[in-house]
Amino acid sequence: MSEENIFISKPDKEVSVRDLFAMDSDIKVPAFSKRNEYVPDIDKAYCFDHDTTLSILAGFSHNRRVLVQGFHGTGKSTHIEQVAARLNWPCIRVNLDGNISRIDLIGRDAIVIRDGKQVTEFNEGIIPWSLHHPVALVLDEYDAARPDVMFIIQRVLESGGKFTLLDKNRVITPHPSFRIFATANTVGLGDSSGLYHGVQPINQGQMDRWNIVATLNYLPKNKEIEIILAQVPSMKKNGKLVENMVAMAGLTREGLKAGDISTVMSPRTVITWAENKEIFGSVELAFKLTFLNKCDIDEQPIIAEYYQRCFGVDLMSPVPEVA
Repeated sequence: MSEENIFISKPDKEVSVRDLFAMDSDIKVPAFSKRNEYVPDIDKAYCFDHDTTLSILAGFSHNRRVLVQGFHGTGKSTHIEQVAARLNWPCIRVNLDGNISRIDLIGRDAIVIRDGKQVTEFNEGIIPWSLHHPVALVLDEYDAARPDVMFIIQRVLESGGKFTLLDKNRVITPHPSFRIFATANTVGLGDSSGLYHGVQPINQGQMDRWNIVATLNYLPKNKEIEIILAQVPSMKKNGKLVENMVAMAGLTREGLKAGDISTVMSPRTVITWAENKEIFGSVELAFKLTFLNKCDIDEQPIIAEYYQRCFGVDLMSPVPEVA
């Protein structure tokens, strides 16, 4: 089967937001009836944020350019993928960094063998390839890419914006079912917190082209507990323990805001802590291996104080010698 044949050219049904996402909404959104290899796997335990979900759905149904911004570990990229998974919408995720070049995204000439002869062919990069197909392109860590490189998507961000492929003197008209999303830790103004070294200020002319900017930050305590229990079902028998773990994460976030510490526990960190607890059988050891050892040594006593408030255990006490 050719690559073209695995795609349905456009959404061929409508689905209910109420049924798919358990939200109090009568909105209907377009979807595909069949899945292909580019559709993300469904995580049945994933918990959707109401406003972020509606923002992403607007991107799919109305072809809006949606940027999801928020702290690390809150599930920004996964949120887009899980919406796409339930719509059976093919989705391509590109992780950006400062080493990504224009050639990486657009493509390059390559020498191939045709009929026993060497010929030069242009291999499309991920952007022109995506524009040709009914896929959602997710630019992950958008603010970590070099601003001069990201200017290549300037026109694409316009509604129905075409893409000029200078290397081939060709103008690409986006597929009607092409969609573009991005995630970022900042809102394009650079990093003032010191948490995200390497992020870049985004040109405000380009930021203005994103139709919707959704914010996905740390969830209420009860919602975070629900997510952890869903992701690590074996912890359901230790509900009180999970409450204390989330409370511990909350203290690190308050400590960050107050300027007392520079490392924070994200929901992803708490999930990893819970998973490591199941591996090692010890909450304390799992915490040290998951989070404490990542912290500045001068800040570890403060982290230990938070831990003692939540669990009544002094992490900094010396280990008794074995007789």
